[in-house]
Amino acid sequence: MYQEKFKEFENIENLAGKAWEHAVVLEHFSAMNINDCSIECFHYQQMLELFIKYLSESYSRYGSYSKSHKLNKLLEELIFLTDFKVDKSKYQMALQTITVCAEQYRYNFLIDCQGYRQAVIICNDLIHDLLNYHHKKHHS
Repeated sequence: MYQEKFKEFENIENLAGKAWEHAVVLEHFSAMNINDCSIECFHYQQMLELFIKYLSESYSRYGSYSKSHKLNKLLEELIFLTDFKVDKSKYQMALQTITVCAEQYRYNFLIDCQGYRQAVIICNDLIHDLLNYHHKKHHS
């Protein structure tokens, strides 16, 4: 699913290309029987982080992005630095959940897989909005 969404960035040597790489890994994990969802969450967070940073770098007037790993902060910066508009309150809790899950993966803590999966459902809408924004900007 994610690999197909990011297909246009396949093997592109930029942040969106790296987002595609994480999408490929997510496809691989979805076909496996792994009870612990933390590695999946880590790659989901990385995919989303790198794509938001790509959009900030590509479409902001400054051509730069934050070094933060916090998805909420990155989304706020994208909204501030570009003409991307979205109701960020719709995504705040889900983005926080994904960020925390990825941090817990790094420190080997158990994560709430049900909460993670619910956050993914919400964040998938954001991915859709981000991809639409890219297509509008890229093809205009």
